Amino acid sequence: MTTLLLSLFLTLLQAVAPTGRPLPAPLTVARWWDPPPGPYAAGHRGVDLSAPVGARIRAVGAGQVHYAGLVAGRGVLSLTLPGGLRTTYEPVRPLVAQGERVAAGQVVAVLAEGSHCPAACLHWGLLAGETYLDPLALVARPTPRLLPIPGPGPGPDTAAAGGGPAGSAADTP
Repeated sequence: MTTLLLSLFLTLLQAVAPTGRPLPAPLTVARWWDPPPGPYAAGHRGVDLSAPVGARIRAVGAGQVHYAGLVAGRGVLSLTLPGGLRTTYEPVRPLVAQGERVAAGQVVAVLAEGSHCPAACLHWGLLAGETYLDPLALVARPTPRLLPIPGPGPGPDTAAAGGGPAGSAADTP
């Protein structure tokens, strides 16, 4: 039941949520969201996005700075978005202050050293109230497109010749 409700919430979220990215495309996920089975269980309550130290971090939507400062010696930024969603970014050096309004796409922080990844990364989180969600749900998914297969293929000549390739023995007098 919880999975069904979470899936429904994420579907609704994609319909109304901002579709900005905290880093330029393409996003490279170093570690995926892995929600814990309970509020105090182990899990990964966000995604880790590979990026170099010094990368500029952008607000994924318009909102207000909920928190900008240190938590356990690491720079953290939290933005409240419309509808009560909150995004978090760490480790960062915030460029905005608590209470400040930010625009979608505005540079709000710089990636700092001290990530929990083997190489530099941004830990990006998303909360609805006290519930952690997959922040990648905020990113618009590309529309799949089918591409033609290069090379000879069926065409008007094959249909006229009874399905065989053009110039086959059936076409010779």
